[in-house]
Amino acid sequence: MANVLIIGAGGVGQVVAHKCAQVPEVFENITLASRTKSKCDKIAAMLPRKIDTAEVDADNVPELVKLIEKVKPDMVINVALPYQDLHIMDACLETGVHYLDTANYEPPEEAKFEYKWQWAYQDKFEKAGLMALLGSGFDPGVTSVFTAYAKKHHFDRIKTLDIIDCNAGDHGLPFATNFNPEINIREITANGRYWENGEWVTTKPMEEKRVFDFPAGIGEKDIYLLYHEELESLSKHFPEIERARFWMTFGASYLKHLEVLQNVGMTSIEPIEFQGQEIVPIQFLKALLPDPASLGPLTKGKTCIGNIIRGTKDGEEKIYYVYNISDHQECYKEVQSQAISYTTGVPAMIGAKMMLEGKWMKPGVWNMEQLDPDPFMEDLNKYGLPWQETWLDKPFK
Repeated sequence: MANVLIIGAGGVGQVVAHKCAQVPEVFENITLASRTKSKCDKIAAMLPRKIDTAEVDADNVPELVKLIEKVKPDMVINVALPYQDLHIMDACLETGVHYLDTANYEPPEEAKFEYKWQWAYQDKFEKAGLMALLGSGFDPGVTSVFTAYAKKHHFDRIKTLDIIDCNAGDHGLPFATNFNPEINIREITANGRYWENGEWVTTKPMEEKRVFDFPAGIGEKDIYLLYHEELESLSKHFPEIERARFWMTFGASYLKHLEVLQNVGMTSIEPIEFQGQEIVPIQFLKALLPDPASLGPLTKGKTCIGNIIRGTKDGEEKIYYVYNISDHQECYKEVQSQAISYTTGVPAMIGAKMMLEGKWMKPGVWNMEQLDPDPFMEDLNKYGLPWQETWLDKPFK
């Protein structure tokens, strides 16, 4: 049984705390920490058993070190902001504890998703005998494990990979984001990018559009090509892949609001002077928009996230589709969060469980697809994210 420190008390942190609390045979002691302790206390009051709470500034390495030395966790589960990944990794190295996150590091001053900063920690973690698991959310995370599982069980070679993320939920509000507004808007207003024939192809934001017919009664939805971080690690660890792309659904109203906000400069990450002080427009916008954690009771409908993989097995070409369907209201009944937070938080708990049980424990910095997918896939079914698989008749173009 283990002692864990969860850093971050947003929607995902709430789910992680709930799910860890449901598995006391692994997570014996839990501490939830964030910059605002009252958020942690509110989450702790929801849980069926006692957890500790603490205040910490995840930008402050000495403060992180002090908390880790006090709590003495076996590992840190980082569900804070991506800007804070390196600070928390540094604190873990200094204190000798294992590390897990759900999203790769992103510099605050540039909308750039790249693993190079965290991959550079490989030797440090390996020499310290510590493990850092990167991207243990859904996408990245489960989508990475889906790819590894497909290669292990269904393909001799993967040729093309399309990751398709659909949120068919409706919260009834004019405009809101389902996870941190700053991260969400930075992600989707950046140029699109996909891997093809050994190089990156760049597209304008929302330039590439398709229509996909989703299962479970969701039906046809517009999907748009984005860049997503797992494309970088998957194209590295599966060099056989000829083309890898990431797609996400967006409704017309959401895109129109976003266009207007972009046109007036509210999505900018460049600081401006306002009434004698410096502000970042997108951070001000974040303060105006609904807190994603507040959307849980409002959101109805389903999510569908999965991989379409084309490849060969015994010389025969096949097309495989593996996916999860989650219901916003069912997620809220269980953990008081909508499905976007749920589908990220559950894999974070499972990734931590894999490490603490020794199934995935090895020194160094690792992406999800580098590890044995089978025990993780089993736990997806056990802990709330059941997956389905099918074979398709025609490729996704």
